[in-house]
This record gives sequence, C-alpha cells and structure tokens, in this order.
Amino acid sequence: MDPITFFPVPESVPKSVVFSSWRPELLDAAQAYLDHYLDAIQTRHRQGASGREVVGELTRMFDILVQTLFEAATIDLSPAGFGACTLIALGGYGRGEINPRSDLDIMFFYGGRDREFAEKISERILYLLWDLGLDVGHSIRTAKDCLDHADRDLTVRTALIDSRFLAGDSALYARYQKEVLATVLSKNTQQFIRNKLEENNKRREKYGSSVYLLEPNIKEGEGGLRDLHTAVWIAQVKYKAKNLKDMVIKGVITESEQRAFEDAYDYLWRIRNELHFISTRKSDQMHFDQQERIARFLGYRSSRRALAVEQFMQDYYYRATEIEHLSSSLVARIQQLDKPTSRLIGASRRRQLDPYFYILREQLRVRGEEVFQQDPSKMMRAFMLSQYHQVPLSLSLKGLIRDNLHLINDKVRRTRTINELFLDILRSRRGVSEVLREMHHLQFLNRFIPEFGRIFCKVQHDLYHIYTVDTHSIFAVEEVLKLRSGEYGEEHPILTRIANDIEKPELLLLAVLLHDIGKGEGKDHSNKGAAMMPTIARRMGLNREDSRRLEFLVRHHLTMAHISQRRDLHDDHMIVQFARTMEMSENLKMLYLLTFADLKAVGPDVWSDWKGMLLQELYEKTYQVLEKGNFAFEKRSEKLRNRRRAVVRALADELGEKTVKEDLKTMSTRYQMSYDSAEIAEHLRLVHSRGKKTLALKLEHDYQRGFTEVSITTLDVPGLFSMITGVMAANGINILGAQIHTRKNGEVLDILQVNSSAEDVIDDPEKWHKVEQDLVMVIEGRGDVEQLVVRRQPPAFMTDKPRPRFPTKVEIDNNVSPEYTVIDIFAHNKVGLLYSITRTLKDLGLYIGVSKISTKVDQAADVFYVQDIFGQKVMQEEKIEEIKTHLLQSLEREI
Repeated sequence: MDPITFFPVPESVPKSVVFSSWRPELLDAAQAYLDHYLDAIQTRHRQGASGREVVGELTRMFDILVQTLFEAATIDLSPAGFGACTLIALGGYGRGEINPRSDLDIMFFYGGRDREFAEKISERILYLLWDLGLDVGHSIRTAKDCLDHADRDLTVRTALIDSRFLAGDSALYARYQKEVLATVLSKNTQQFIRNKLEENNKRREKYGSSVYLLEPNIKEGEGGLRDLHTAVWIAQVKYKAKNLKDMVIKGVITESEQRAFEDAYDYLWRIRNELHFISTRKSDQMHFDQQERIARFLGYRSSRRALAVEQFMQDYYYRATEIEHLSSSLVARIQQLDKPTSRLIGASRRRQLDPYFYILREQLRVRGEEVFQQDPSKMMRAFMLSQYHQVPLSLSLKGLIRDNLHLINDKVRRTRTINELFLDILRSRRGVSEVLREMHHLQFLNRFIPEFGRIFCKVQHDLYHIYTVDTHSIFAVEEVLKLRSGEYGEEHPILTRIANDIEKPELLLLAVLLHDIGKGEGKDHSNKGAAMMPTIARRMGLNREDSRRLEFLVRHHLTMAHISQRRDLHDDHMIVQFARTMEMSENLKMLYLLTFADLKAVGPDVWSDWKGMLLQELYEKTYQVLEKGNFAFEKRSEKLRNRRRAVVRALADELGEKTVKEDLKTMSTRYQMSYDSAEIAEHLRLVHSRGKKTLALKLEHDYQRGFTEVSITTLDVPGLFSMITGVMAANGINILGAQIHTRKNGEVLDILQVNSSAEDVIDDPEKWHKVEQDLVMVIEGRGDVEQLVVRRQPPAFMTDKPRPRFPTKVEIDNNVSPEYTVIDIFAHNKVGLLYSITRTLKDLGLYIGVSKISTKVDQAADVFYVQDIFGQKVMQEEKIEEIKTHLLQSLEREI
C-alpha cells in the first residue's frame, strides 16, 4: 500500500478566501482520500496483514484526515485565534485502536476565554466528518470542564486517560497534560479502581459472564478487548504508566506479559477488523453467519472431526480464556499489593495445614516453588485442601499450578495418591463445583485427564448447544450436585431421592464429567467416548465393575432422552427391550440422573417439565420391569379384563352397562392398555357428549408441567389429523405429542398435549373457542386449513437472521414397534411444519397412530408411528423410498 499522505487541498485557494466557498471541493477531496485508503487497507487486511498493522494504518489514515480538516477549518481565521484551541483524540481513537467501523472520539480543548472560536472550528470539522458518513463522538471543554465531568462520569475519566494530541496548539496540549491528565491519573485512585471493577461486573452481566457464549461480543464479552482495556486502565491509574512498555519499565508487568498483551490485542483486532469489513453496520457481536465467513478468511477448513467454523470458534474460546486469565491476573495482582503486608499481622493469621500448605489472609498458599517440582501430585492436594477448608487458592498458588502443569505426565496420572485425592473431591458433600471450575480454569483437568483436553473449548455450531462441550460437562455435574444438596427437592423430588440413594456418587459425577468426551473425536461420540473409559478407569485405579458401569453410562447417555421424547411409552415391547439394555436398577438410576443433568446443562430453553414427565414415565415403567426380574408385565388379558370391568362400573349408571360394553368393543386393545379406567371413562363421557355435533372438545390444564391436554372426538374424515395440526398452527399452538385412536364405528378420539410458544399452559377461553370454530369449519369443508396456516406465516421483514442449519433428514424404522412403521423427521422448525408433514403422510395413504413432537430451539425432531390403509406396517422398499422422497420435498417447500 502507498504511504498514507495528506489528501490534496486545492493549491489555488488563497489564504484570505472564506472557508465556506471551497468547502464542497474539500469534501470531495476528503471522500476520495477515504475511499482510496479504506480500499487499500482492506486489501492489505485480506492479504494477511496483522491486526496491529491494520489498526495502525486506519489510525494514521484518520489522523491525517482530521489534522488536514483542522488546518482547512482554520485557514481563514486569524493566527491569534488559531492557538486558542487544541484537538485531542480520546478513548479508542486516543489509544490508536481504530477498526473499520470504530467511532472517532475527539475533544476540542480551549483555554477558557475562546469558547466561540472553539465552537466555530468544531462546527466546521464535525459537519465535514458527518457528511463523510463517520460516527463521531465530540465535546468542547476547558480544563475545569474535563475535571468536573471526570468526577461525575467514570466513562469520561476513562476516555481522558487514553487522550492523545491531534492538532492545534501543542503548548495548550502541554497545559492539558499538566492540569487535566495528571489529575485524572492521580485523583481518587482507589475509588477509580473500585468503580472500574464494578463497571466490569455490570458489563459481564449484560454481555455474558462466560467466555463460552453462542455469539460472543468480541469487544464487551468476557475474554474480549474490554477485559484487556480494564486491566491496563487500572494499572495506568495505579502506577501512572503511559502504556504497556512503561509498565515494564516500572516493574508492573514482565516483558513476557507485555508480549502476551500485545499478542492478545493483535489476535482480537484481526478478527474485529474482518467482522467490521463484512458487516453492513457497526456491531461487535459475532453472529453465526459471520463466524463462518471469518473462519474461511482465517484459513480454517472443515475436516472429518469438525467444521471449519467449529475449529475457529474453539480456538477463539481458548484464546478468550487466556485473555480473561491474563487480564484478571494483572488486576488481582494489583489488588493483592494494596492489602496490608505487615509481618506481624500476617504471622498472627497464618495457619499451617501440613509441611507444604498453609492458610494466610483466607487464602491457601504453598511453602515454596519447589513443592510441585518435587511432587506434582501436590497440585491435586492443593485443590482438595481448598475444598475441605473452603478457601480459594492464592494468586501465586494458581500461577505455580499453571507453570507446572507440564509435570503431570502419564506416570503422575497413574499414581494412587493423585487419583484417590480426585475421587475424594468428587465424594465430598460441598465445594465440588467450585473445585472443578478452578481445575478447569487453570487447565489442570486437561493435564490430569488428557482426553478431557480434547473437548476443551470444543464448539458445536448450532442454537441448541449454547456452551462449549467442556463447560457443559461441568454444568451437568453441578446439576447432579443440586439434586444431592436438596436444592431441587420440591421441584424434582424423585430425582432428589434417587441422587441420594446412589451407591457410588463419585462414579456418577465422573460419568457426568466425561459423558461427552467422545466429541473431541468427531461423530458417534457416545461410542467413541465409551471406548476411552477402560483406559481412563485403569489409570484412575477403578475396579472392573466400576469401569464397566462408567463405560455403560457414557455409551448410553443419549438413549433415555431419545426413547422418552421420541418413542411410544405405551409400547410394552419397547419398555422391555429398554429394561434388558439397563440390566439392573442401579444402571437405570444413574442413567436417569445423567440424562436429567445432561438436558438441564445444555441451555436454559432445552429442559422442560414436559420432557421431565416423559423421562420420569420411562424410568418408572422400566424400574417396574427390572424389579419384577422376569422382564414381563402382568398378563395383558387379565389386566385388560379388570380395566374393562372398572370402566363399566364407573359408567353403568350414567350411560348404561350395555352401551359402555358396546363402546369398549369399538376401542382397540392398544388404546385400552394405554389408559387407566378413570381416563377411559372420561374419554367415553366426551364421546357421548358430542351427540349430533361435528366435534366435542375437552381441555385439561396441567399448570405444574406447563401444558394443556386436548381431547377431541369427531367422525373420521380423510386427513383429519392434518386439519387439526393446521388449525393449531394457525392459532399459534405448539403440539408436543398426539395419540390418535380410530374406533371401529368410524369415530376418532385424538388426544393432544399442547402449549404456547412460551411453553406455558393455554387457558384463554376465547382462544379455545376460536380453535373449536376453526376445527368445525375445516372438518365441514367450509374453510381451507392451508389458507389459515399461510395467514399465520410471519412477514418477510420479520424473518430471523441467518442461523446454522443442519440437513433435513427422514429415517424410517420397522424394528422399533411391533405394530407400526416409525418415521423420524429432522428439519428446521417453522410455522406449519407439522401440518406440512401430516398432509404429506395423508396424501401417501398413511394413517398416524402416535405422534411425538420435539423441538430443540430451531431444530424440529418429529416422530410418527404410521400404518398403511390395511392397518399394517410399510415393509416394501419402494414404498419406503417413496415416503422419504415425498417428505423431503414437502419439508423444503414453503406452505
């Protein structure tokens, strides 16, 4: 790129000319200058220039622009007035950290009696900058104004710390440095530090208190640029240092720390530069589509193990954790130095725990740097003592652990001492979560369990997994700990009881910590993770039984969620198969707890009371089979006879014994085995209440679990369930599950579990009246259900921003159920999706017996148990392929 020079100011303009007369020519020259150099700098960026180089060139470009405009704005003003105003860069511009869409923050500083002159210059310059389309923050101040604003506003004080001379009278700027900057750096130092740390905490609350956010903010998020800025600001004020180099000279940081800060800035700047270049407006949040483009720009390529964007984000999160550690360590060191250091005070509070560790000022400390070099397993002892005595590790102890991680080799990992200490930590009733988080933060877990290191900062590029794999795993452990502590006692009493009835809680926590460890190896992570368990178990000294259970839990950690959410829980055959897989009740209990923890820890919108109910139903039915030991339910015929008798007794006086018996003959055996006698009686009451009406509808609201059960009875018509799903979609109602029962007399009883988009019970009578009216209208042929669904579609301008989408899939299985062909559909969720699927199944001549609907944020996973027109499974290969083809086509079409 050509050296950045002053843009050409027309030489024909005499000094006496009025500024306004040649302003248009000046503006054209400035625009040409910006266009040329922004394009040239972007080209340099695309060719591989570092973040620091691009930021430097952008800053120089804007410096020259502003300086030239200042000179032009004062060309027709008197020399005496020229020296009365100085232009100063503040904030990020003052630091020389300009990215493509950064604001220009400038201050017109004057001596006190030249306000009118300063305003005249500022007006000329600002209107030029605004006409050039630049975002400019500006102020016109005296020394007193600066100090008054700095006292009242932390943001102003911080911006002044980063001030830099741009143009005007250098003598006036020297006065500014003496009267303003020196005061800002020295006044109320401790108060500034406290305020800055408080501001930092509020920022993290707003932008996320975790490095591992789905769409991180590269500036304000944890591990971003603002973390670096905060640490440097605090050091600047505390030690009156001008910059990083000055901090090295003053002994605040080492040269290696200076390089670490500079490398961190360079890394974040390069990403932020690309983010700004590809964005249409100013934003520092990396959205999904931008992450993919940045990954390509940085040279990442998809591989068998991970997508390019996942590799990039894994590296980004890793660097963000390092940046957060670098910044917080400097701040903690500064805070530590401010505390009393009197030997007498220290000696009186020192409590020796053993020959190596002691507690001083409520922090765990180590005797000397050589302790870990002599025995690396002492690092695990440090964590155990921290947990036992409920005190944090000191800053120096954390640093020693980080510096000595390389000593934890395979020989150390296999020692009995280090493994017994680790298992003791997991067995403890308190502090497990805090210690695991600290181990993770210091990357000790990565060294102690190297397989865990493969999922460190591991990303899954979707809306479902909002945390990295390692963080999710620790959060899952915390969910089990909440059960053990009784925190979920009222909300989840059965799970709480089971969690406190487990024989080896440390084994359960280890399984939860390692359940996703196979994700570091690519697809089929459950089996790949399970294959690692024997090695890890041997290394930790676990016996064969514990090793097998650990392997079992990791291999099957997805099974229980899959079956409960996607399979018919009234299918006795399937329940028995699942019980055989569990083998014993202890396996079932531990898998139930692991499944709960896994779902709860994925993200705030993943767990629901509906899923919890399904999971509990699967657990209780399977536990019943395992406890009986013969893997068989009581005789179906005897159970069926008893149930029929109970229904007849309940309804004989109301409907007549003969009528009830005739009704039961029209009901399938499967239906009668799926519901208890009280439920069947209520269904028959609904059937008889219909009379000559088109349909009868009954609602039962389950406020505790957050859904409404809707029972609908009517005469069967072609595509009835498709009509029902369409009407529900048109009225903004989510279907969670559906059981469809067609009686031999041609009447239908459909039972649906539904909720609102906010996963709440729908108890608005007017809404349900509208639903009933719409259903009657479409069943009687007086309305078009498709038009109802189309009207529900959001307008084009309300469509979501680009999100990661996975391929649409249709899977067909004839082994799951003895009676039905099971169709699993995976698709991007949208209004009317269920209607589109059911309409297609109707057109294919398929009858739906059971439907289970599951949505993972933006991904729908719907299941349909179907039969052909003869009430049989679909077994012909050509028919199966036809079903797949038509479903895939319908899923890609708009309603």
